[in-house]
Amino acid sequence: MIAWIYRLSHWAALLGGLVLMALVLLVVASVAGRALIDIGLGPVPGDFELVEIGVGIAVFFFMPWCYLRGGHATVDLLYMHTPRWAQRAVDIVSDVLMLLVWLIMTWKLWEGMLEKKEYLETTFILQMPVWWAYAFCLVGAVIGCLAYAARTLAQIGLVSEPKGWTLDSHAGH
Repeated sequence: MIAWIYRLSHWAALLGGLVLMALVLLVVASVAGRALIDIGLGPVPGDFELVEIGVGIAVFFFMPWCYLRGGHATVDLLYMHTPRWAQRAVDIVSDVLMLLVWLIMTWKLWEGMLEKKEYLETTFILQMPVWWAYAFCLVGAVIGCLAYAARTLAQIGLVSEPKGWTLDSHAGH
């Protein structure tokens, strides 16, 4: 089960990368269209709406993988001078707190999605239902909850990370 969560997080990050690449192409097309307005081209309608939504989706899809790979920023000024048991305690407490934050964030995202759907809120230019963006982000948030729970359980020692994914092997990356 844990290996499945790691693979799911990896694939979500790859999907987030594809979303960002599509956004880059969209922005290039829109800027080029603006620059070539004299020959009948123009900006991509709703480009800023799509970028706003796409970046949100990409962030939610990247975060679980970033976390599992140990990619979050750390402040090592005091941490690296503490005993190993204290470092482990800090890691466990921060993992539990981040799991709680992620669970609350997912819950509020769910509530926000339901509210946007209930009131039929749409984007200004494309008239796209806003709840669609919330739904896509919610997928990444649920993957994040799974990732945070899996890593927290591994830190506590209740489960083992998949072979090749030890917590120490990703420190400092």
